[in-house]
Amino acid sequence: MKKNILLVFLYLITVLLFSSCKNQSEKQDIQKNKVEEKELSSVEIPYGDALSTGEIAEPINLIPALASDSASHNVTQYIYNGLVKYDKDLNLVGDLAEYWEISDDKKVFTFYLKKGVKWHDGEEFTADDVKFTYEFMISDDTPTAYDSDFRVVESVEVIDRYTVKVTYKEVLSPALASWGIWMMPHHALTDKPSRSPLQRKPIGTGPYKLESWKAGQSITLTAFHDYFEGRPKIEKVFIRVIPNQTTQYLELLNGTIDIMGLTPKQDALDTNTPKYIDNYNTYSFLDFSYTYVGYNFKRAPFNNQLVRRALTHAINKQSIVDGLLYGKGIVAEGPYKPDSYWYNPNAKGPEYNVEKAKALLAEAGFKDTDGDGILEYNGKKFTIELMTNLNNDVRGKIAELVQQSWADIGIDVQIKVLEWATMLGELNKNNFQAVILGWSTVLDPDQYDIWAAERCGGNGQNYICYSNEEIDRLLIEGRKVFDNEERKLCYDKVQEILAQEQPYTFLYFPYSSIALNKRFQNVEPAKAGITYNFIDWFVPKQQQKYKIVVE
Repeated sequence: MKKNILLVFLYLITVLLFSSCKNQSEKQDIQKNKVEEKELSSVEIPYGDALSTGEIAEPINLIPALASDSASHNVTQYIYNGLVKYDKDLNLVGDLAEYWEISDDKKVFTFYLKKGVKWHDGEEFTADDVKFTYEFMISDDTPTAYDSDFRVVESVEVIDRYTVKVTYKEVLSPALASWGIWMMPHHALTDKPSRSPLQRKPIGTGPYKLESWKAGQSITLTAFHDYFEGRPKIEKVFIRVIPNQTTQYLELLNGTIDIMGLTPKQDALDTNTPKYIDNYNTYSFLDFSYTYVGYNFKRAPFNNQLVRRALTHAINKQSIVDGLLYGKGIVAEGPYKPDSYWYNPNAKGPEYNVEKAKALLAEAGFKDTDGDGILEYNGKKFTIELMTNLNNDVRGKIAELVQQSWADIGIDVQIKVLEWATMLGELNKNNFQAVILGWSTVLDPDQYDIWAAERCGGNGQNYICYSNEEIDRLLIEGRKVFDNEERKLCYDKVQEILAQEQPYTFLYFPYSSIALNKRFQNVEPAKAGITYNFIDWFVPKQQQKYKIVVE
């Protein structure tokens, strides 16, 4: 699940999809590309060709505020813009906003919009769309997981066609970043979200617009020639539904898709063949995502800290990294990347210790009274239903490893694997015991939506219904402080409490590897990844695979 399942991605996460990339194969070709970049100004860069990619599942909803699954986000990132975005060096810069002013008390943000920006249907983007997006986000008719920052807004005032003033009830440190939320068209999104045709026929301001959607098969996007940052060089994007990563890799080698995220096994064992080396570059980075086991606090005994700590003690995280990830990951102690400024190295969770796990369960009152190897409590066998999603090989293997690890301390584990959409429904209904999922995070350390008690239930992202008053206080305080050193004190303490209470068993941060066909030029790895300048990628005419008539 991305902090963006119920978040699935927080604002702007799509720009971090391929973040902190460095080339791991064919480095000489990358150096060659850099030399060629110097010559681009004197060469006519061709338009045309297409990028073909795969998604494990079909998008659920292409209205940005309702896009709560990764497939939907991976499509909508081409279609919409926010007022701000992260640049190649991960600094916040204007997107639909030309510039902005912030009052001395940090409560008033005045955005000055770019003029002449067009929606895909030809209408002009204006301040009315900004106000409408805000009102849409906080409406009771909008079942969104991304509303919390906007509920701190006191008012949004249209000053003129290209100026909008946002006044906050109180200081909110992630306020500016929150306006990276994708803007929605006032003139087109008039029905209730559940009835809007924009769910499947989106209208955005982004570099690509929807051309066709074949249900269960594919989506085709075509370049928006009137895009305000310039016409994209790649004319089309083909997004195919390919339900598993093994098939995706075969499609990659066959040339029917151009880009994919490799599994650790594929990266370690399958990328040294001549066919791969000749046709693809690999970009690897420590991901902004982490994988975890989450526990439902509304189901006993998961509301017992002794039990949760025991479950963590029983799992050998390093063996997961070394075995299942082929060493391509780092053990997680909490929700912040170990190389992040916000990481607290002193917040350590329970280490791998089977005997300690057994002792904690005994302290919690669990005993094997009949000698069958399964613990009981109040006359009931200790059985855990461990849920995860279909078509994710790594999570499936993690489930098996966890099953054996917990069996070693006297727990009967039943693995439940569901289709992605079905699993989301179970989480939203709080119908689970334990689940293996992941969050993708953003640069801002705010994690109010995941851990605050008020975000339990409804469309909240605290689907485990974790509740801790001190955590709530620290999260609120962290949202009100602009000074990074002061904010870090809040989040250091948050990490210490999470390490002690173990609402999740934090497993690992993976190194992600992206395979990309070499015919795509002007790919410039940076802190923000490789896709931040996608509209400037191109394919030389003689190498173009898809012969598309470009006007």
